[in-house]
Amino acid sequence: MNIPTYSLAERDRRWALAREIMEAEGVQALIVYGEHECADLAPFAPDVYFTNDRPGAIVIFCRDADPIELTWSTLPVADHIEAGRRGETLWMPPERIRVARHAAGVVEVLREHHLETAAVGVLGLDPYPPFHINPIMPHGLWSQVLAELPEVSFRPVGLSYLFATICQSEEELAVVRHAARTGDAMAEAMLAAARPGVSEAEVYAAGMAAAFRRGLAAPGMLLSSGPGFVSWGPPAWSYRPQAPRVIEEGDVVMAEVFCRFGMKETQHQVAIAVGEPHPDIEAGAKVARASYEAGLAAARPGNTFGDVVEAMRAPLSDAGAWNVHPLIHTLNPMGPVCGFGAGLHRLPEAARYGRLFDVPTMGGELPLAPGMTFAFEPNAVIGDHLTNLGGTVVIGKDAPIELNPFTAQLLRSHP
Repeated sequence: MNIPTYSLAERDRRWALAREIMEAEGVQALIVYGEHECADLAPFAPDVYFTNDRPGAIVIFCRDADPIELTWSTLPVADHIEAGRRGETLWMPPERIRVARHAAGVVEVLREHHLETAAVGVLGLDPYPPFHINPIMPHGLWSQVLAELPEVSFRPVGLSYLFATICQSEEELAVVRHAARTGDAMAEAMLAAARPGVSEAEVYAAGMAAAFRRGLAAPGMLLSSGPGFVSWGPPAWSYRPQAPRVIEEGDVVMAEVFCRFGMKETQHQVAIAVGEPHPDIEAGAKVARASYEAGLAAARPGNTFGDVVEAMRAPLSDAGAWNVHPLIHTLNPMGPVCGFGAGLHRLPEAARYGRLFDVPTMGGELPLAPGMTFAFEPNAVIGDHLTNLGGTVVIGKDAPIELNPFTAQLLRSHP
């Protein structure tokens, strides 16, 4: 198997983007906060974007100097040493890595470069949907930095980072395609495993194993099964002590599969009908497919993310359906996302809950450009039956590029 990797030219391209962000924002340094390693879905990892190394660092660009990486312990250093012994291409030289992922480490770097009164950009002070609606920067760390450097003007630069990095390079697109192929393999394995008498856990395991055998990271998946449901999330047995559900004839198994390679992610919306599903599932699949096709028609340079959202919503509105989770969102990095939850109030049980509100669409003004990657995940609720399908789509120069047409349909398992 031909495994894509990143070159030093890709490193230099990304470091040049950091300089462009600094220039555009009028800052003399850039602090890049990365979420701790082993974060599961949708990690906040701009640190890895600039280091091509183990997640969980703070990376600091100061003026024209090469970046400095602050790690949380000696463990990443030991990995870096071992990679060097194996002859792997490393982006960060040892002299630029410190075990100092704390406020004192950040302050030390800025003072070394005489930036005590400078303007400094920060990645980590902006919201980062879907999970970090509030900024991820830890209060304890950041309050100490502010106390030590009261004359520094810190500015959030998340939007500039998004615009600078969302269009993938050719090397990055090769990595995305590799992840997308593996995501299809995961879906195929799940389809083969989904039979009456088999538990959800076995279907889950089949998909995960397909990724692991190919050397890709699959950070869990969302999965539900039954004759009909409106829930969406990780299987209940992954967080609550209970047995996995056993699949029955007439069920539908639906999952959101995440496949990650080189910190580039693809997503795959798996819907498997086991035997003959409820008519509302079939109807929902047609609505979701119409939404998918409407999104493809709008996913072209010259349109905005909001244009695609409105196009994908129209078939649901026409059918009197609603969506549980987003119809579409950006990938690599995460950012603009279609609103979701609009319709939960239709369920009779919803009246018993406290404050409920719909999550609005964020980033609708984003102009589409070649190289952007999106998770197309149209989903439609008909009655009490959710149907979900889709995959990863790349914005092309003239037309969108479907990486996963296999999962953009209702798959059928016939025992």
